Amino acid sequence: MNLLLLHPRDHLDENLYRVSDRRADHVRRVLGRTAGDELRAGLLNGPPGRARILEDDARGLRLAFREEGEPPPPLALSLVLALPRPPMLHRVLHDATTLGIKRIVLVNSRRVEKSFWQSHRLSPESLTETLVQGLEQAGDTMVPQVLLRQRFRPFVEDELEAFSAASRRILAHPGDHPPLPADLDEPVTLAVGPEGGWIDFEVGALQRAGFQCHHLGSRILRVETAVPTLVGRLMRLA
Repeated sequence: MNLLLLHPRDHLDENLYRVSDRRADHVRRVLGRTAGDELRAGLLNGPPGRARILEDDARGLRLAFREEGEPPPPLALSLVLALPRPPMLHRVLHDATTLGIKRIVLVNSRRVEKSFWQSHRLSPESLTETLVQGLEQAGDTMVPQVLLRQRFRPFVEDELEAFSAASRRILAHPGDHPPLPADLDEPVTLAVGPEGGWIDFEVGALQRAGFQCHHLGSRILRVETAVPTLVGRLMRLA
């Protein structure tokens, strides 16, 4: 945890906050901070700054927070991602958040098992916890937007145009396609398929929506490896 994120529920009065969950344990045991120490902190969906530990007792850490600076800039990339296997979902969303991606759509695909959509990892509480941990790692405060779309065709036909407006649309797909561009400094919407890849119908639908197919190379990567690799290749990371 490189940034202590303060939630609305932690607020006591004016600039005072109390933290009593895993964050407090991390501050004590991993960061080794005690009363009187300062550490990097930030308000969830608000400004970053510094927090001074006023008191550490059985109720948790009582902190005084002051604003300082701005959150890191978001990455100019939006992600359309076929829903990964539940054990992989946490890692993919965590990494995407750490990289600064602020708009993510988890969409269905023919090769996505129906049971994946019933996973507890898609609950609002689980998704929020995953995203918050990514923010803590990156030193960011602004929570990404994650949309769930269980029907591929309605999403592509009714929503994708607005979602990807004013951006370069790239479909990561193996085959006889141009290689993936690198170090782009323009807005990008990136579509990444499931482990077995998009089926032909889905590729065609995305192409009709303005997406251009590009390959990353001859190696077949897991989604958890492919997403950060693709983003690192495509974008100039701040």
